[in-house]
Amino acid sequence: MIDAFDAIFFDNDGILVDTEPLFLRATQEILATVGVNLTAEDYHEISMRWGGTVFDLATARGISDDEIRALRRRRSRRYSELIDRGVRIFDGVAQTLERLHGVLPMAVVTTSDRGHFDRIHCQTDLIRHFDFVIAQGDYSHEKPHPEPYLVAAARIGVAPERCLAIEDTERGLRSATAAGMCCIAIPNELSKAGNFKEARMVLDSMCELPASLGID
Repeated sequence: MIDAFDAIFFDNDGILVDTEPLFLRATQEILATVGVNLTAEDYHEISMRWGGTVFDLATARGISDDEIRALRRRRSRRYSELIDRGVRIFDGVAQTLERLHGVLPMAVVTTSDRGHFDRIHCQTDLIRHFDFVIAQGDYSHEKPHPEPYLVAAARIGVAPERCLAIEDTERGLRSATAAGMCCIAIPNELSKAGNFKEARMVLDSMCELPASLGID
């Protein structure tokens, strides 16, 4: 199967590192200060499935735009604090990246803020495996819009249909497929209830990826 692709793009949060629960926790804590009880189910439906913003729940309670911006800044600071306590790399990620390194060009395509991304990966040894990272600021429209993946394909110089994306959410899956790419889904605890019927295949963990690509 590896012959079908000329590049592999990986999402970050929920694929390489288990940071989605930290982001959810930070968001829940900040929204609770304005009376919004954000459940994991709400977060999955609004953000991970459709790519919307859960801060709309605060807007619906009459919170002003200025207050929303302040809440977002507080959430960002809280998320940074949680990151600094330590992040977990998913099982099989380090070994899989080591196995794939040099086989095909690889990049990270994420909706993460660049500062948060760097904060996460100063704790890991993963980024050395990638040719580049596409993050917030490198595109105008976030996933599920196809632009992040189209930007990555253009930068690496490969036609989108020759690229493989590795994603954990429906939002990411839609972004990749809208860009014309094949996508393998590896759902986690927060995203496992999603609909991944458009994925080429659905894996239980990153450990399964090399064999799925025909790499022993």
